Amino acid sequence: YEHEGKRVLRADRGNLSRPTVAKIFKYRAWVDEHMERLLSKGDPGTEIAALLELGLNHEEQHQELLAADIKYILGNNPLFPQVQVLEQDAEAPEFNSGPQWVSMPEGVYEIGHTGEGFCFDNELERHKVYLRAYRIAGALVTNKEYLEFMEAGGYRQFQYWLAEGWDWVKTGGIEAPLYWHKADGQWHCYTYEGLQPVQPGAPLCHVSFYEADAFARWKGLRLPTEAEWEAACSKFAWGRRWEWTNSAYLPYPGFRTAAGAVGEYNGKFMINQMVLRGASDATPPGHSRHSYRNFYAPAMRLPFTGIRLVKE
Repeated sequence: YEHEGKRVLRADRGNLSRPTVAKIFKYRAWVDEHMERLLSKGDPGTEIAALLELGLNHEEQHQELLAADIKYILGNNPLFPQVQVLEQDAEAPEFNSGPQWVSMPEGVYEIGHTGEGFCFDNELERHKVYLRAYRIAGALVTNKEYLEFMEAGGYRQFQYWLAEGWDWVKTGGIEAPLYWHKADGQWHCYTYEGLQPVQPGAPLCHVSFYEADAFARWKGLRLPTEAEWEAACSKFAWGRRWEWTNSAYLPYPGFRTAAGAVGEYNGKFMINQMVLRGASDATPPGHSRHSYRNFYAPAMRLPFTGIRLVKE
């Protein structure tokens, strides 16, 4: 972001001209050719291998971001065009057919990455945490459950919202999840198959942390911490939605910012962000692991986010 010198500000990137598709493929072929030359020379060395592995995993992150960006662009087109890329919004009753609540006893648990596979530096170091007894929902919140919150005036009652969240609701005129539209008295949402009626049994998607927190308060419950989520995740199905937690994105004990440009990858964002756990339908398989720490600002709704609840 800063280490390699001056860059075009994000807000100005739309002013740049674009290369043609042919030029993009030509550039991609050029990069591939030179990478193959480098790797064909034998062992690239620990430093280059580590940088290459990080770069490949970073590119996989962008695959999911691309899916989200495509949906955002088309979902804000008044024609709501169809593009069958994912079945992200498909109803999947079997996914939510696990135990209603998973009971977790008080105790000391270990969280953080373990094993030989790749992980990002923010997943380290593995460490112990003390947790009080809690119960975590075996299923994600569905559209039907969230509609009950909306119909009860959830977006009009400040007492369920954090102060910053309530300001966000009022300033943005927010009254429903992203991509939801009311037509002829019925809620619809934009999907890759175009504008469709909201499916009551499908897991809720595209809500901010503010909305997730307000819904939990309305239910008299709360969001899990990321430690609670990781300690319990082997006992329920996950992977359809990135699940908001009530944990700020902060370094684990023993975390060290890497030297050089790689140090800008995760550490510099450890402020004003909330952690999400799990994965989504758009997540590359290698990124669906119990220790993965996704993070976004609390107002973000573009990712494929959902809600899982906790009670004491």
